[in-house]
Amino acid sequence: MKAKKRWIVLFLAPGVLLFLFVYFVSIVNVFGTSFTHWRIGQSIRFAGLANYISIFGSQRFHKALGNNLVWILLQSTIHVAIGIVFALIMARRKWYTKISRTIFMLPNIISAAALGMLFFNIFNPMYGPVNKIIQLLGNKSFNINWYANPQTAFFAVTITWLPFAAIISILVTAELAAIPEEIFEAATIDGTTEFQMNWLIKLPMIRNAIGTGTILAATSMLQKMDILIMTSNGGPGNTTMNLPLLIYLTAMQDNNFGMANTYGVVLILIGLASIGFINKIYRMNDPV
Repeated sequence: MKAKKRWIVLFLAPGVLLFLFVYFVSIVNVFGTSFTHWRIGQSIRFAGLANYISIFGSQRFHKALGNNLVWILLQSTIHVAIGIVFALIMARRKWYTKISRTIFMLPNIISAAALGMLFFNIFNPMYGPVNKIIQLLGNKSFNINWYANPQTAFFAVTITWLPFAAIISILVTAELAAIPEEIFEAATIDGTTEFQMNWLIKLPMIRNAIGTGTILAATSMLQKMDILIMTSNGGPGNTTMNLPLLIYLTAMQDNNFGMANTYGVVLILIGLASIGFINKIYRMNDPV
């Protein structure tokens, strides 16, 4: 038994050490320097709670925080629902399953930068197909610069990732495949309809997979920056600003690393709160 424990410790040690030196030390550094005035070329000075107090009066921060929370909500509901529906359709194993799965997966294979450029061209007011299609449908004068218009920028940015839920579909499909066929056969014999099969049997049994997918979807919004830079760059104004982009701009453009790390602490706390809330909603620790 002691030898077995030693092997467990030995195999866990690299991962634990990697976490401590790469992540834990960095997180501690972020929390510590958030209480300082820190600019390149200047000495670091202790600021107390000054950075935290100042963010409450920052409209830019309020907009970024609000956008992040809305995107987390949309990603945790609509995005996840799309992935679940697609997985349930694919579980029917019809002739179109393989090709549909491949097509659905393509946006997740393409790099975020390439996907951002793709949608930037799709919504381009000069030659993008979106405006052209709307014009062909009857509105001849329709011509919107989607990413530069405050009325449309948020929608245009959101649509670049919201419908592409292949990762959720993969998790749900794998969990569905692990359910014994005998359960479905017994339900069919009892006269269960397809809707009842999905709603009352399949979904409750894959609750943990859905919860895991929801956590991945929600936390992905806490690192979404590349597509924003490639499309709207947080504009117009701060219409599509979020916390990761605000951290980047504050550190790299404003040379204010202390304030950037203050935003980083808020981002970490939102992530932890989101994970805890989703765990509670889906009762991830309870047996299925």
